[in-house]
Formats: sequence, C-alpha cells, structure tokens
Amino acid sequence: MQAAAMPALDPLPEKSHAHQTPHHGWESNGGAAAVVAPTPAPRKLDGKVAIVTGGARGIGEAIVRLFAKHGARVVIADIDAAAGDALAAALGPQVSCVRCDVSVEDDVGRAVEWAVARHGRLDVLCNNAGVLGRQTRAAKSILSFDAAEFDAVLRVNALGAALGMKHAALAMAPRRAGSIVSVSSVAGVLGGLGPHAYTASKHAIVGLTKNAACELGAHGIRVNCVSPFGVATNMLINAWRQGHADGGGGDDDVDIDIAVPSDEEVEKMEEVVRGFATLKGPTLRPRDIAEAVLFLASDESRYVSGHNLVVDGGVTTSRNLIGL
Repeated sequence: MQAAAMPALDPLPEKSHAHQTPHHGWESNGGAAAVVAPTPAPRKLDGKVAIVTGGARGIGEAIVRLFAKHGARVVIADIDAAAGDALAAALGPQVSCVRCDVSVEDDVGRAVEWAVARHGRLDVLCNNAGVLGRQTRAAKSILSFDAAEFDAVLRVNALGAALGMKHAALAMAPRRAGSIVSVSSVAGVLGGLGPHAYTASKHAIVGLTKNAACELGAHGIRVNCVSPFGVATNMLINAWRQGHADGGGGDDDVDIDIAVPSDEEVEKMEEVVRGFATLKGPTLRPRDIAEAVLFLASDESRYVSGHNLVVDGGVTTSRNLIGL
C-alpha cells in the first residue's frame, strides 16, 4: 500500500521590507534618529525568598549578590556572622544574615524558621557551605587516613546539605513549590580530584540530590546540584598553598578559610585551571557558578530536577586524573 502523501505546508507570507521594524537600535522619527531604550533584563527571582548557606564569602558571596540583583530577598546563613552582616549591610535591606553552623541541626532549623518568619515563605535554598579539609600529603593518602578529619569534613559538606534539604523541604512542601540547589564539585564526578574526605563528601551531595529529587518531586520541589571545577577563591588558593608548602609536605598553619591570598597567587591558580580545561578562552570565576545556581533556582529550569550541572570547561569529559 502506498503511504499517504504529507499535506503541503503553506509558505510563510512574504514580508514587505518597507514596513519592517529597524534593528539598528534607533527608529525613524520625522527624519531624526530616535534612540530606542534597551529592554531591561528580567529579574529571575523577583519576589522569591532564598537562603544561601556559606554566603558570606567566595562562591557563596557571588550567589548572594546575583540572587539579590535578580530581585530575591536573601538570607545569608553563615558561621561567620560578622562577615555575613557586613555583606548584608552593603547590599541593602533585602539581604539579611543569621548565624548558622550547617553541621548542627538546630542551627539549620532556626535559619529556615527565621527566614520564613521574616519573609513569610521560602522558595529557594542553596546549600553552598563547605570545607576542603586538610590538603597535606598525609591527608591525601588512604594509608594515613584520619577518621576524625573524615568525620569533620562530612559533617559540614554532606550532613549539612542533608539537613538543609530536610528543613527547606518542610517549609516548601505546604506550598507545593520550591527549589533546592547544592554546590558539589568535580570531585563528586570523578576520582583523583581531591583528598578522600572531600571527594566522599561531594559524591554524597550528588547522591543526596538524586535521591531527594525522587521523593520531593511529589511535593512540587525541585532538587539539583552544581559541580564546579577549581575557582580561585581564598579557600581554594590557601588549600593549594597548604598542599605545596615546604616542598609538598604541607603547612597546617595556613587557615584555608580566611587567609587572604596575593593577586599573584590568584592569577597562578586561574592559569592552572585554564590549563586543565578543554574549553579555551574563558576563566572560571565565582560569577560563573552563581549563574549556574541562578538557573537552577529560577523558573527557567522549572522542569529540571535530580540534575548535576557540571561547570568545568570540559575537564571531566576528557580526563579522570589531573594530579591536584
């Protein structure tokens, strides 16, 4: 039997060039050029309430700034309340801060309750708080595995994310809407990209994201994560400094959370990251991670859940061990 022929499609009508709207940034107005004002960019989180853990510095600060720029009322939940308060004061009344140790459930619960009491709802949680742990040669070897170090790193990175998911979901479920975005790492995608405790904690975040998405989707809550490659924050640069001090023996006296690196160290770290990436040209910065988090937090990703958005310039697609 011969297949029926597809119906012919009507061609689109031709447009008269004489009546087309100019696309030059100006329009004709009585012979004079009139400047056309650019359309304001839409604010992707307008009217939404967001909590960002670890939002006082580094990637967290970039997320807070971008969320606020896009109209969100943002609560910084950070163990360093002084730094969080200073950032909130700089950004204005739509941003506030509450002290929170994400490894302590009472702190996490209070942060969520405080945000809901202040703003009436919770739309977005960004689980950003995290620690790298010691970067010394001993810390990177399973032969000198330190159980206390392992527990300390996982309590912040993995338990902190799980507690955030729990308490955010309790606040979001009655409204049957919400977005939870956690910051993982390329160390949660491949082995060989960090010490054992850190790697285990970031794999845990990816697993928690997928599992929680399966459960919370029934309540209209989306759960996703972002996995960046190395961003030249104070924490990463000081970790690199700790791991390379004294000929690779490490320097445990470096405070990798707050020590301020030099401009030269920042440039060197960015050069290292660019060298590993298969994507040449751009330099990975905190703003890039914030933009990825914003996408997953906003309604632009309304049908995305259980996803790990890797922001790595192609590193994890091309190699599995880079010797960091």
